[in-house]
This record gives sequence, structure tokens and C-alpha cells, in this order.
Amino acid sequence: MTTEREYDVVLFGATGFTGRLVAHYLAETSRKTPLRWALAGRSKGKLEGVQREIASVLPPGSSLPLLEASSDDAASLARLARSARVVLTTVGPYAVHGEPLVEACIREGADYVDLTGEPSFVNRLIERHHEDARKAGVRIVNCCGFDSIPHDLGALYTVQKLPKGEPITLEGFVRTTGSFSGGTWQSLLNEMGGVGFAAGNARPWAKDPLPDGRIVEELRPRVRKEPELGGWACPMPSIDPQIVLRSARALDVYGPDFRYGHNLVFSSPLVLAGVTLGMGTIVGLSQIGPARKLLSRLRPSGEGPSAEKRARSWFEVTFRGRSSSRRVLTRVSGGDPGYGETSKMIAESALCLAFDRDRLAPHVGVVTPAAGMGEVLIERLQAAGIRFEVLEG
Repeated sequence: MTTEREYDVVLFGATGFTGRLVAHYLAETSRKTPLRWALAGRSKGKLEGVQREIASVLPPGSSLPLLEASSDDAASLARLARSARVVLTTVGPYAVHGEPLVEACIREGADYVDLTGEPSFVNRLIERHHEDARKAGVRIVNCCGFDSIPHDLGALYTVQKLPKGEPITLEGFVRTTGSFSGGTWQSLLNEMGGVGFAAGNARPWAKDPLPDGRIVEELRPRVRKEPELGGWACPMPSIDPQIVLRSARALDVYGPDFRYGHNLVFSSPLVLAGVTLGMGTIVGLSQIGPARKLLSRLRPSGEGPSAEKRARSWFEVTFRGRSSSRRVLTRVSGGDPGYGETSKMIAESALCLAFDRDRLAPHVGVVTPAAGMGEVLIERLQAAGIRFEVLEG
């Protein structure tokens, strides 16, 4: 990959709700670390608005370049990718808008990070673009926000505390508060509606056998009371377990026989039943075109929770790992999962690819955060205030 680029990082989608938070984070970072970066989006006027918002945070006397680009303009995406070592995109739904930018990054030799939680999009990229990205020597890294950084890197952190060469059973248990932006809501509806919901459950990458007889499988989902965690555990229907399992297939540290289960923890069976009923209703309505349009109006793109609400939000993911000879309990935790910490996670992912490339494992192509950045990104996130800790074992 050509490293002599005009910018270390280009933020595409800087005018959206999450994009503005990422812009603030990168501006604060640029006061402590030399960083050549730019804002990119469809509207120069809106980009200038973000530029004004963060002017007081930027290093004194610095200027922030603005790049006009659109997901439906291949030439503009090529120019954007050609100028950057890493392209960071917050433009979703990715299944609708994401693939042309990935193609541009592969052609122009730029690494790429996004915030998608859409399984159908990730599966499509693996099938269509993994080999081209691998040959180009670039990293296309999906799911670099709350989906799925804490879960993917938390699983890696946990298996590293267990003896090498032994079978491992690992479960993740998620507790969280917080809300979501209009962009996230639109992506969720898009994924659940139409063929995307069914396609997202397919796992084409899991069909090929692993070398040396290794086994990587998902644990059988089940609802049960978890006294150790003080609540009821229910399988969590997100992209996160798929990302963890793909990392386990790519990395030998997960052992010869690795099994993973991913759960959301509720305080009582009544809360669990209410959330399950609500999600089932949304899934059903999202299959009906007119109903999906009505749901999309509940939270339009560009809107999100207030700063006060984000300040009260938090997350923790507890991992319970067992090998033949040891048990360990770990936790990854932080503040507002959807926005405050997500903007931090994706920004640090982009900075990791831009500045720590010589420390990364040689995994290229369409890769997971753990396979693409692993321990180096864990170090960055710890330094940024996200906690990785051993509770027992």
C-alpha cells in the first residue's frame, strides 16, 4: 500500500450525528498527536458547519481540509480514497451506500473502517471483495463501533488469559443503557426488512473446513437465569457473535476447539419478555413496506440522543471463559455505547491502521477488528479510557 498520502485519515460522513462526534474526537486527538486529516461529505456547506463546530478544539492556527464526495459518484470516491491512508466512514445504511467506497479503497490502496452492524453487508463484502483486498494488501475492517469492538476484542483478551492448546468455551454477557441515532435506526430497519434479514443469518465464510482439524462453533442458544450475573440471559440477535467466530477462525490463539455464545442480560423475566415482544413486533412490521416507512419516521437520519442522555449511558460486557484446566471472568466496560464510546472506538481503529501498521499481524482483506488490529487496538482503547479487566482467574 502506498503510504505517501496527503492525509492519514479521511472522515467520510462527517456531517451526520455520529460523524460529528468522530470529528470532535479526531480534533482533540490532533492537539496531542500530529495528524493529517480531512472531513468529507456530499455538502460543502454542511462540512463547513462541522468545521466551525470544532474550530476551537483544533490546534491553534491549523486548517482542516474539506473534500466533497458522494456514495453515488465513483470518481469522487476514487479521489477520496487516493488521498488517504485510512478512510473512516459513518455513512449508512451500509448495505445501501457502503460498497462503492469499499471498492474505491481496494483499487486505490487505502485501508477502511466502518460502523456497520449489518450482517448481509459484511457477508457480501467477504464474498465479493476479500480476495481483491487481500491481493491489494489493504484491510477492510467492518464493525468498528459498539458492534463489535467490545465483544470481538473482549473475546480475544479473554482467550489470551487461558492456557494455549486447550479447548475453550466462552460466553459474552452484555448489559447496556443508552439510545441510538436516526442513522442507526434506519440501518436496523433496512437490515430487518426485505431479503437482508434472511441473508444476514447466512454465514458463507463458515463453510470451508479449518486447517489442522480446528473447530469453531457457536453455542446452542438458550434463555436461562444467571445468578452470577444477577439477571436473565437471552441470546443476542446481533452481528457480534459472527464477528467473534470469524476472528476465532482466523487466529490460532482461540485454540483447537472454540465455542462461543453471545447474550443480553435483563434484570427480570418480565423485562426480557417485554423487549422480546417489542423486537418481534418491529421485525414483523419492517417486512411490510408501508409500515417500514412509518417506522423510519420515528427517528430520521441525523438525529440522536442528547449530550445529557449520553453522559448517563454505559455498557459492560462480561466474558466467562473455560478451558480444560482454568476458568476466567473478564469484563470490557465504558460509557455511552452507541455514540461517545463508538466514536472513540472507530477513531482509534483508524488511527491504529494509520500509525501502527508495522506492529499489526499480517491479516489483510475483509477482516475483523481482532484479526486486523488485535492487541495493538486493545492498547489504544485502554489508553483512551475503555476498561479491559480480569475479574477472576
